[in-house]
Amino acid sequence: MMDRIVLKLIASGLLLACFSTRVLAVQSQDEPLTDRAVQGSEVPTAERSEYAYGLDALQKLDFWPAAGGARPAPLVLFVHGGGWNLGDKRSATGMQKVEHFTREGFAFASMNYRLVPDVTVEQQAADVAAAVAWLRGHAARLGIDASRIVLMGHSAGAHLAALVGTDPQYLAAAGLSLSDLRGVVALDGACYDIPRQLASAGRFIRGTYVQAFGTEPARQRALSPSLQILKPGTPAFLIAHVDRADGKAQSEGLAKALLQAGIPAEVIDAEGTGLIGHLEINRLLGRGDYPATAVIDAWLRKLLRST
Repeated sequence: MMDRIVLKLIASGLLLACFSTRVLAVQSQDEPLTDRAVQGSEVPTAERSEYAYGLDALQKLDFWPAAGGARPAPLVLFVHGGGWNLGDKRSATGMQKVEHFTREGFAFASMNYRLVPDVTVEQQAADVAAAVAWLRGHAARLGIDASRIVLMGHSAGAHLAALVGTDPQYLAAAGLSLSDLRGVVALDGACYDIPRQLASAGRFIRGTYVQAFGTEPARQRALSPSLQILKPGTPAFLIAHVDRADGKAQSEGLAKALLQAGIPAEVIDAEGTGLIGHLEINRLLGRGDYPATAVIDAWLRKLLRST
């Protein structure tokens, strides 16, 4: 049973970055992810505070202030990956990001959200929007600039960040609008156009997609960021992908749709190939010797410069 779980995750290409295979194998799918389950977490504990943005046990986020006491600081809110049905804010975020972005003058937050099949992807997107609203509502207390918030997500988290950044209904339900986000950084996602992705999906990963998005074409389209763009106020996008055929095609398709709508969007080819590259973009982003770090830094500096 344990071997089958691991095999399915590897075959899907959505194995949790920064989450050891050993932990995945021993963790029951019915048991909630806890600190005990993710011992050896890669995110640093120094300066970390945990807050609840909702009533559910998974509706929590970790927050790190910008180094050096710079206030108010721009904020990066990270949304973890894991195939929409796995993942945790302390094991799928990556130590490099926290240390790097806080050192660069950003506050940083990593959020949990409720997981499929206990909730729908629509409810997961609502969780992301609720976390944004909570952080904005506590901006003065946290020392963050509510006008300079960027969503960043990896894999399934990239899809959720892109969905919240393109479909206004999720932020609207939380009392916000698309213009309350300054930007979205999507790291190696592959479900920006779900019908197109499902059409080419292999047997293993198809089951993950159907569990998340169902079989109804209208719902699949509604959950596709590339098909939700012609809306005012959509923030700027930076879309990174490694050398994966579906990730490259989906990233370029999202950027094309954004640019056609007059929304700033850039695509970068990040170092790495296939599943290993998919994991490494999450693990290594923030390291000075990882090429995508400097590119994303430059984009964020330009986007978030004070006006």
